[in-house]
Amino acid sequence: MTKVYITIDTEYSAGLFRRLGAGAQQENFDRSIRCKTAQGDVGIGYQMDVFDRYGLKAVFFVDPMPALVWGIRAITDIVQPILARGHDVQLHCHTEWLVFAADNNPLIGSAQGRLTGQNIKDFALDEQRKILRTAADLLVAAGAPYPIAFRAGNYGANDDTLHALASLGIGYDSSHCPGIAMGDCAIGLPKSQYAPIRHCGVNEIPIGAIGAGGNATRHAQITALSAREMIAAIGYAQVQHVPYFTLVSHSFELMSRDRSRINRIVKHRFEEFCRILAGLPGTETATYRDSPPQMDIAQISTPLLPHSSFRTAARLAEQAASNALYGAR
Repeated sequence: MTKVYITIDTEYSAGLFRRLGAGAQQENFDRSIRCKTAQGDVGIGYQMDVFDRYGLKAVFFVDPMPALVWGIRAITDIVQPILARGHDVQLHCHTEWLVFAADNNPLIGSAQGRLTGQNIKDFALDEQRKILRTAADLLVAAGAPYPIAFRAGNYGANDDTLHALASLGIGYDSSHCPGIAMGDCAIGLPKSQYAPIRHCGVNEIPIGAIGAGGNATRHAQITALSAREMIAAIGYAQVQHVPYFTLVSHSFELMSRDRSRINRIVKHRFEEFCRILAGLPGTETATYRDSPPQMDIAQISTPLLPHSSFRTAARLAEQAASNALYGAR
């Protein structure tokens, strides 16, 4: 049985905050979390509707850092509906929000004096520990259980991040994304590390990938792969007896680039993927809370779905249409 972790990075937009200001919390929620459009909502509520329709479970990595600006209610409004519908809430963290936090910045008084940074890896170990402790406490204050898993915003973690997580009792990280060649992740693992591994005191659970042209790879994300590619990758993992496969998406991923309209191509892709996955033999969705990866059965190597020029060509045509109609990602 291959366990599939459908993970949703659930976050307000720091970019919208810069443009619209602190008074636009509801608009930010509507465009980043609820994903409200004239044609209907396609944010986390809609995503859970689809998951529930097909009997799937998902992990929502929720970023609580905007609570430093808007208060804990801004995060409670995200966490409570997820928990009420039986899905998993784990910890996400975009340190971009520290620049807006003013006196609520947990690093005020830090001996090293750094108060802001684009990624968690930009901070020293002690500073990372303070940030992550604050983020975990905010998530719990919003009603979530204490997190056992983490993903860095922008995947921008390093080995110090993992040491900090271990010191806080957070035993899983999913920031290593080997399918992105030039990403922000600085964890000391090779790009060939696709299988879960014990590293720096925590269990690192890499984001899935498939083989691409020219010996490259492509990461398993709803906007990066077609439904055909995602299903083929999971089916291949099952045949190869790979115990775990992780996909990533975002709360706003089914919207146009400007977050004003439904991206109907990606929405259809998401629905089709969920429909087929629900009936895929030898697989089941899993969460960190109820069924965390067991490292004693994690494989030393995880073979990737080989590149298919046919699948790639079909996806490129689909992506070209999506970009033309809804904006390039």
